[in-house]
Amino acid sequence: MFAVREFRFVFAAHLFSLLGVVVSELALTVLVYDMTRSPLLSSLTFALGFLPYLLGGTLLAGLTDRLPPRRILVVCDLVCAGCVAVMAAPATPVALLLVLRCAIAVVSPVFNGTRMATLADILGEGDLFVLGRSLLRIVSQSALLTGYAAAGVLLTVVPPRGALVVTAATFLASALLLRLGTARRPARAGGAAGGLPGTFAVLRNRRVRALMLMFWVPPLFAVVPEALAAPYADRTGASTAALGLLMCALPVGTIAGELFAGSFLSAATRSRIVLPLAVTGVLPYLLYAPEPGVPLAAAALLLAGATGAYTLGLDAWFVAAVPEEQRGRAMTLMTAGMMTVQGVGMAGAGIAAEFAPVHVVVAGTGVLGTLCLLAAAVELRATERRDGADRHMTSR
Repeated sequence: MFAVREFRFVFAAHLFSLLGVVVSELALTVLVYDMTRSPLLSSLTFALGFLPYLLGGTLLAGLTDRLPPRRILVVCDLVCAGCVAVMAAPATPVALLLVLRCAIAVVSPVFNGTRMATLADILGEGDLFVLGRSLLRIVSQSALLTGYAAAGVLLTVVPPRGALVVTAATFLASALLLRLGTARRPARAGGAAGGLPGTFAVLRNRRVRALMLMFWVPPLFAVVPEALAAPYADRTGASTAALGLLMCALPVGTIAGELFAGSFLSAATRSRIVLPLAVTGVLPYLLYAPEPGVPLAAAALLLAGATGAYTLGLDAWFVAAVPEEQRGRAMTLMTAGMMTVQGVGMAGAGIAAEFAPVHVVVAGTGVLGTLCLLAAAVELRATERRDGADRHMTSR
């Protein structure tokens, strides 16, 4: 992958952009709390990073195929840099800070979807694309482990608004790398429908719908233990260090699973393990049923994260199923859906924990999630049989 010059620039830009997102999230949360002393507004600032994804992913998805991809990537980075620069201004009120946070979240799915589609152009639609996409995911997961710690250290040196200035610089660096390091490519769709009609055009494909579900359903349930890690640690009398272990276990398992699958499994093997791993992905949550201690709970999360190796094969299926002229909007919609369902899953976990013990909620998630994933897998398998029958009839 790194032998491809364009990928090196995309990878470096991803590092800068990711650094900007992580630092801005923490700095803005701290800034809003300092200005208001309101835990609600502070937490809302963080939540606003999820909620507008659906809006941007549906209304703006068509832009990813109707405009040149390099222009979209650069403009999105510049929009983010401009929003953060205004946030850093001393006179910016809290209400405007929240609006600007939403603006960044609205353009984020457009940027991510366009980058994924461009990655297929740079690396091709085969195994290099799958491995490149996996590498970017691994870097994002690693940011969960180290990014917030680094941002916390930065905030001990500079004030929140100073950290936001650093964030604006990282977005500008990402824009510059993408502008100078990637080739200019024409728009994919030409006169194809945009906006909601274009989104519905993507979803009319039954195979694509089934693949979307397989991307969306697992994170809907996977986030539940993370969302309830703090109340679970409190209920079991665990220390703050133990809470950190619970928060780290799932992303560590995900990184390990993807590294193993990408390094040691062939493309054919990765394709064969998609459905078995996806369907059983949240089954380890059943280990929460007897309200275990932190070591067993962390082991369950580590095992659940490792099953995320199925995403490499699923990526290959997805890029093969989506028509090239719809690739940008399909990937934008897929990304927006994944972020949205995580927010829904976190909210649902909190509501359920108001009526049942945390360990019961997590174990119940293992049962309900497995049933939903099994249904999604059956639908996906049905589309495979139908496509196979269609190819057989065509050959005749």
